[in-house]
This record gives sequence, C-alpha cells and structure tokens, in this order.
Amino acid sequence: MRVPFVAALALIPLAACSTVQEAVRGPNLTPVGYPAALVPQNQEIMPLASVREPLPQAASANSLWRVGARAFFIDQRASRVGDILTVQIDIDDKAQTSNSTASSRTSGVSAGVPHFLGLESSLGKILPGGYDPANMVETNSKTANAGAGSVNRQEKISLTIAAVVTGVLPNGNMVIQGTQEVRTNAEVRQLTVAGIVRPEDISSSNTIKHTQIAEARISYGGRGDISRVQKTPAGQSLVERFSPF
Repeated sequence: MRVPFVAALALIPLAACSTVQEAVRGPNLTPVGYPAALVPQNQEIMPLASVREPLPQAASANSLWRVGARAFFIDQRASRVGDILTVQIDIDDKAQTSNSTASSRTSGVSAGVPHFLGLESSLGKILPGGYDPANMVETNSKTANAGAGSVNRQEKISLTIAAVVTGVLPNGNMVIQGTQEVRTNAEVRQLTVAGIVRPEDISSSNTIKHTQIAEARISYGGRGDISRVQKTPAGQSLVERFSPF
C-alpha cells in the first residue's frame, strides 16, 4: 500500500513544475499521435486482425492495375482503421422554456367530546379553566407556494475538423476521433470530436455532418492565460460547491 502513495508523492513535483512552466511560457500543444487511446473503452470494437484486407498483388502482363490498390475507380471514402474523414460541425441551436407554479391549501379540524365515560366533569377539574367538552380540539392550517422559472439558451458553432477512424464495429459502423489545436500567443484553442458513424452517411467527398454522428462528443474550449483568468479559482469553487448556504 505504500508504493502507490510514494509514487504519487514523487509525481507532485513534476506536476508543479509543469504548471509553473505553463504559467511562464504558455501552454504546450499536445503531441501528435494516434487517437485510439482517447476513444471510450466501453465501445465494442472489432479487433484489427479480423479486418484484414488482401495484400496488393502484382499486375498481370496485360493489365495496368493490381488487386488491392486504393485509387483510380476505387471508393476513396474512409472505411478502415487509420483512414481520415472530414467532420463538418454546424450547430445553431435555440432553447426557450418558461414554467410557473402556484398552489395553496387551507384546512381546519374541530372535535369535541361531550361525553367520555362520565369523566367529562373530572377532566374539567384537571384541565385549565375554560375547558369546553364540546370544543375540546380545534386546529387550523394554511399553506401557500409559488414558483417560476425560465430558460433562454442559444448556441452557434461552425467548425471543420479532420477525424481518424479508430475502430470498426461488427455491423460495419466506424468509431472516429479527432482533435485539433491552434495556439495563438499564450492561448491554445482545442476542438475535439468523437462518435460512431455509418459508412453510407459519408459523402462522396469523404465528409460527414455532426448530425449524422451517433454518440457524438464535441468539445470546444481552450487553455492558457485568458482561460485561467476567466476560470473560477479552485478554492472558491470548492467552497461554493459544498457550502450549505
């Protein structure tokens, strides 16, 4: 149990050093690599070994083409692991809701015990003055509640990003993942898209719209000096999250 704890302590200076370096020099771009590790692991993906394709063969004596070539009259749309396709993101959503509620309730209870086993006269001696058996119990209650709420939200994003096919599902659908980073001075803008697409939804120009991506995960944000200033400090965020007031 001590080994993971010691390892975590050893990584603290490295994390602090990275934070200091980013504060001084600005954020670094993420290394370019195959994005398969970013795909959710709960997706059932066909192993690459089961998607084998025939190896290219030499052209015959009377042919200018060879089996397995991927050009000329061959469909150039993405279909295999590692292929690239273009995703067009054009979001223009609006949502507006308005709700109001009002409720009120009034209730009253009156009860009397004129005769109670002949003890009503004895109860008058025990209980305080003014005891009336005909009006022994009387209660009144009144409650009121009013509430109102509204939501007015509008989002508009128009972007284009290239994504990589990271897996092929047993039914032929493909898992895609794409990340794009642009650095301007000390600010990095990052766009990420992931999801599942059908081969028949990919156009002849090897593009697909974001509305045709199932389980779409689109993230658009940034990191750097401006984002750090706009972000709520960690301590204040914790206080606001757990404060009971």
